[in-house]
Amino acid sequence: MFLTITAKQVGLRAPLFPAWQLPVDEILPNPIALRDLIAFIVRSEVEAFRERQQAHRLTRVLSANDIARGTDHGKVDAGGRDSRQTVDVAEAIETALQAFEDGSYFVFVDEQQIEHLDTLVRIYPETQVLFMRLVALAGG
Repeated sequence: MFLTITAKQVGLRAPLFPAWQLPVDEILPNPIALRDLIAFIVRSEVEAFRERQQAHRLTRVLSANDIARGTDHGKVDAGGRDSRQTVDVAEAIETALQAFEDGSYFVFVDEQQIEHLDTLVRIYPETQVLFMRLVALAGG
């Protein structure tokens, strides 16, 4: 069972980042409170960030395909950097929950808007979670 995570911003057609999937088999209670689902997603993304950061510490030998792909994206990267950024998981979760409470973004689970952090949502195979970022009006 997977969660598909997407994020959009009001007023933009393109997503904020490519959709990604998060395996959840027997990890999450079902149903789960929205606050716990957001915390799970944040924890998973922080762990993925740490893994990507660790992978960039190693210098890789690039194939011709790697170089061509990097050129197409505007950056050829062989790694070899030790840029340690630390992320406090508890702080990241608190920030995400507070941003929801402040109305900075909406959450939709399988196209249904969830309006309260304590609302229980049911996770099904191929459940889709959409984070819709809101933007304040200029001058308002």
